[in-house]
Amino acid sequence: MRETSARPIRQSGWAFQFLPVFFSRPIHCPRFLMPWFPFVGMLCLAALPWSGSFVMAGNADHGHDAAVQEQGHQHAAVRGELWEGSRQGIAYSEFNHHMAGVFLLLIGLSEVRQALGWPALVWTRFLLPGALTVGGIFLLIWSDHDSWPIGSMTFAQTFFGSDEEVLQHKTYGVLAFVVGVVEFLRRIGWLAHAVWMVPLPLFAIVGGLMLFSHSHGDHPAASTIVLHHVIMGMMAITAGSSKLVSGWRTRSVLTERSYWELLWASLVVFIGLQLLIYSE
Repeated sequence: MRETSARPIRQSGWAFQFLPVFFSRPIHCPRFLMPWFPFVGMLCLAALPWSGSFVMAGNADHGHDAAVQEQGHQHAAVRGELWEGSRQGIAYSEFNHHMAGVFLLLIGLSEVRQALGWPALVWTRFLLPGALTVGGIFLLIWSDHDSWPIGSMTFAQTFFGSDEEVLQHKTYGVLAFVVGVVEFLRRIGWLAHAVWMVPLPLFAIVGGLMLFSHSHGDHPAASTIVLHHVIMGMMAITAGSSKLVSGWRTRSVLTERSYWELLWASLVVFIGLQLLIYSE
């Protein structure tokens, strides 16, 4: 039989690329990871001022804690009440909120680039899953000073106890980690079905609703904290809803779809900025 095609016969194999290039060829891994180093450095530099303020507040409050211990207040509930509103407790809470702001700001800026369709810095699409995953781990470990694994509370007391504030923080951590993993797998092409676009906006909506009932206990600045949470909750619900609508739009209405994407990204940036200036 005469050959009718001048092209060479393709070798047998998968009909699609099963792994991204940087996974299938290890030599490309350093080249893929190099652009991440500046952002990691920026994140560390951004964390230094708040970590310094936290340490200073902890040293300033050390004498107060020692005096309390001498008076015999050893009960966990009493310690919890003394922590809320203390200089060390406020510094710890503000540091955590500021770190969350850094993560959300990175997410928002990367989503703005995607919404505007800028061809440069395409790798920043991985900032969202990366920030969510790292932020989730951060919350699971350091969300509360007295919770598992860094505090006196056990795993069961932390995740199945009666402290609603701790439980909400850990719930945020679990959801952020899971959604981050889902988004990473979706963006490398392993989860291609449209249903996998739902967890991200659903997480924003559920997280926003949870903020309306989130409380820091008997805190001197309780009204200010509630106001912060209400504003962030409203923006989170609006952002998640716009992202959900954007996912439903088809490619034939790309202009309208980009408006919803831009609204989503802008609100995430605003929430990040509000967390950066959060104070008690």
